[in-house]
Amino acid sequence: MSRRAFLRSGTLWLAAGALASSDTAGAQESPEPVLRVGLITDLHHAEKEAANNRFYREARTKLRESIDHFNRTGVDSIVELGDIIDAAEDLQDEIGYLQAIEAEFARARAERHYVLGNHCVWLLTKEQFREHTAAKESYYSFDRGGFHFVVLDACFRQDGVPYGERNFEWTDTDIPPAERDWLRSDLDRTTLPVIVFAHQRIDLENRYAIKSSPEVRAILERSGSVRAVFQGHSHQNDYREIGGIHYCTLAAMVEGSGPDNSAYSVLSIHLDGTLQIDGFRRQSSYAWASPRSRG
Repeated sequence: MSRRAFLRSGTLWLAAGALASSDTAGAQESPEPVLRVGLITDLHHAEKEAANNRFYREARTKLRESIDHFNRTGVDSIVELGDIIDAAEDLQDEIGYLQAIEAEFARARAERHYVLGNHCVWLLTKEQFREHTAAKESYYSFDRGGFHFVVLDACFRQDGVPYGERNFEWTDTDIPPAERDWLRSDLDRTTLPVIVFAHQRIDLENRYAIKSSPEVRAILERSGSVRAVFQGHSHQNDYREIGGIHYCTLAAMVEGSGPDNSAYSVLSIHLDGTLQIDGFRRQSSYAWASPRSRG
């Protein structure tokens, strides 16, 4: 059986959840990853005083540490899972926040991917966000290393209006029908195992979750190809398995002062179908393996 066919057929299961959170030394990696993806979320960069345990001005320093680690260890891609900036009172200030943190992010040697978060488009429109970053379309997919990756955009009101220019409440978040139709078609077209990235949560039905989360989960489960979903938004480590899919919520980089209170991780994808998340600072580590890999 080819490596691609094996990865497609393997069903992942939780082999080890929530290993002890690590410092910059990280967790031990299994050998021979075929792909390594750096993951960061909820930086909330802004030039304003700390509030509610959010240290906005420290985002650039925390991001620098993660980018240095990703550059040194040679990840293939980096995915930023939303809220790279915090809201400003003035559009030009918000653009300034974005330009400053983008300059730090641009130090990365690997390709960069951006998930839109609600704070990314408070005063900015989605088009303005893309103008000042290397972001692509707000939702799209791409293939790397025998896997299919999907970037989702839940920055829409439930009536389908896209976020921007202060036109929304953060609890009114949805993936509208047109995007759900696109997701269904995209998953039908791929023959590869799938990993999904989102900002707002798909595994819950509360104020942190998108309004259509049951419908989106049904689409993911119906495909039979989705292995894991990585999310941010609620700022805390969390994990659950629903319908055979791993939903991993990552810790926010903005919470707490000093380097020990940062959070970032590296997702390693292995030949045997194992997915391993090595967490750094406050980010938890996980390992999900295929039954075949256990012998």
